[in-house]
Amino acid sequence: MTTRPANAQADNDPFAADPATERYFNRELSWLAFNRRVLEEACNRAHPLLERLRFLSISGSNFDEFFMVRVAGLKGQELQQIDTRSADGLTPGQQLEAITEEAGDLADSQQQVWTDIRTDLADAGIEVLDSGAIGGKTEEWLEEHFRDQIFPILTPQALDPAHPFPFIPNQGASVIFDLVRRSDKTPIRELVLLPTTMPRFVRLPGKVARYVAVETLLKHFSYLLFPGYDVLGSAAFRVLRDSDIEIEEEAEDLVMTFRSAIKRRRRGRVIRLEMEEGIDPAIEDVLLEELGGSEAVLTETGGFIGIGDLAKLVDEDRPDLKFPPFAARFPERIREYGGDCFAAIRAKDIVVHHPYESFDVVLAFLGQAAADPDVVAIKQTLYRAGKQPAVINALIQAAEAGKSVTAVVELKARFDEEQNLYWATALERAGVQVVYGFIDWKTHAKVSMVVRREGGQFRTYCHFGTGNYHPITARIYTDLSFFTADQKIGRDAAQIFNYVTGYVEPEKLELLAISPRDLRNRLMALIDDEIEHARAGRPAMLWAKMNSLVDPGVIEKLYEASSAGVEIELVIRGICCLRPGIEGLSERIKVKSIVGRFLEHSRIWCFGNGRELPNDGAKLFISSADWMPRNFDRRVEFMLPIRNKTVHDQVLDQVMVANLIDNEQSWELRPDGRYVRTEPGDSPPFNLHRYFMTNPSLSGRGAALHASREVPKLSFKRKKKKKKAALEAEPETLRQEETAIE
Repeated sequence: MTTRPANAQADNDPFAADPATERYFNRELSWLAFNRRVLEEACNRAHPLLERLRFLSISGSNFDEFFMVRVAGLKGQELQQIDTRSADGLTPGQQLEAITEEAGDLADSQQQVWTDIRTDLADAGIEVLDSGAIGGKTEEWLEEHFRDQIFPILTPQALDPAHPFPFIPNQGASVIFDLVRRSDKTPIRELVLLPTTMPRFVRLPGKVARYVAVETLLKHFSYLLFPGYDVLGSAAFRVLRDSDIEIEEEAEDLVMTFRSAIKRRRRGRVIRLEMEEGIDPAIEDVLLEELGGSEAVLTETGGFIGIGDLAKLVDEDRPDLKFPPFAARFPERIREYGGDCFAAIRAKDIVVHHPYESFDVVLAFLGQAAADPDVVAIKQTLYRAGKQPAVINALIQAAEAGKSVTAVVELKARFDEEQNLYWATALERAGVQVVYGFIDWKTHAKVSMVVRREGGQFRTYCHFGTGNYHPITARIYTDLSFFTADQKIGRDAAQIFNYVTGYVEPEKLELLAISPRDLRNRLMALIDDEIEHARAGRPAMLWAKMNSLVDPGVIEKLYEASSAGVEIELVIRGICCLRPGIEGLSERIKVKSIVGRFLEHSRIWCFGNGRELPNDGAKLFISSADWMPRNFDRRVEFMLPIRNKTVHDQVLDQVMVANLIDNEQSWELRPDGRYVRTEPGDSPPFNLHRYFMTNPSLSGRGAALHASREVPKLSFKRKKKKKKAALEAEPETLRQEETAIE
């Protein structure tokens, strides 16, 4: 991770001006380091070719969002002359300077990776044609296609005093032309906006996959758009705008406010301007002036503009160039009860491990609740539900069946606001009580609550998830679903919903902790307990898995714990502002990041509780929260203790151990901020994603794991043993099969 601009001078080096720099990594640079790890997967030749392309496209779409939100926020602070410093001591301007350099280097790396992958694709029979490769029958077909399918959609616009520069929407791509009329040599400048409804690539007919980018076609057949003109020059460009949404506290109608805010977002300030390399300086000046982009980050590229759009090529039907198909398992525990979710949950708490176990179990839970005449009420949070209507339909069916149904729809889920507004309208029409929660806070907790009449009394069934109620992301995100009929948890869940829907402050929560009320304090108290164990000479250890670690207060508490003797291992996929391995500060803290086939998304926290064996009394929690200020202070989140011994052992001894010992997809964070890929060395190679794809589900019978692959009990002394003592190496035949496929 780059932490110093190349042009920083010794006498005004912002990175040396504040001792906070020695305690924290910059959040934005840490995120860029994460996206570089994603990009590295596109270079990993152990992955099938189209999967490498998918990683490249993900790095591109991630990059866009980073600019539209994070860079936009810093740019806004700079323009308003806000000098609030980050935790590592940098002003917004200093952060932007460092980001610009690192982002430029990352953008160059993306283009180089695309060049390499494009060559490999051509060797594999998938070509992306340049204009020079268009000729003969190929050109004849493309010209006809252009006339019939593209030409009618395009609207060239002259750029002169009589024709103001048109509005370019966020993520909009365009081509600008400098022309001269043949008859009288009059120069003219034209702009052609590429409609967002138009596919980015045209696939030529035939078994051989050949694609042409639409901007390539536009330039190649420009004579059809501009008959009687000669093209002096042309250049494609793309615009990224400020896409964050700010809501005024006085907003009286949250729905109307968001509808207007979404429209404003499309016209936000230009943050990044991507242009073709070698663009005419005169055209560049026009773009900067007309787009108001003088403060934007400029990127010139000789490659492909809009790397995220390369995802369209991944859809090519080439299973030989993709990961082997994987079918998620339906939880065995539910099958044992004939598909009766309530009976299975009533018998014992259940944990389900997505995506290895199907999200269909969550849909089955809601579907059974909707159809069951004994169910009287359903309460559901919806943060990101996606475009597939399965969850929404279950709630609608329940409401139409006369049940009391409440849906907490989060309108502030970034980039899902419009879809959530659509679902909210559909739910309200069906009679669902739709609540939008707090104006200032996001409801990020993933909770479903079903109240059922049983034997003259009511029993509450709950589902808590570390991930969203989103059927698509549940196939690629690793998350945990926890089902319980524990009435203490049910009473706590009811208070959470009352808090969100009626602002009723929870009193005496029995098991759950929630933010922004008390989650931070509960977490700090748990770390303090480990500090006391260490000072008393008892084993002291903390293991945690999350997406991001940013909060300075928590980081300082972890430093205190390390100094006191607590052994800390963190699995943090994305942003980490903590500096591990610093003598006298964090020498007992180790941090790793896992990037692979699936997106690590679950939040699991384990505190040793002074025990030699963590499965014998360790405190284990799952949560919807990362350790970031927003999760503690500006979001409704939950922290749920896992008390059932079976579930406790499954999550700790299987999921957490597998994350800790993975050595094929892991990156170790070094004290200087570099991430170094972990090598198996003398330990057996272990890939946690492959392991869970090929082993029995967590929610099966207690003895379901094959003896030859069973995960043994975890020990605090694990570090002193060979890694194979924690998990047996994967069967050699599995690795041989996967290598053969790749």
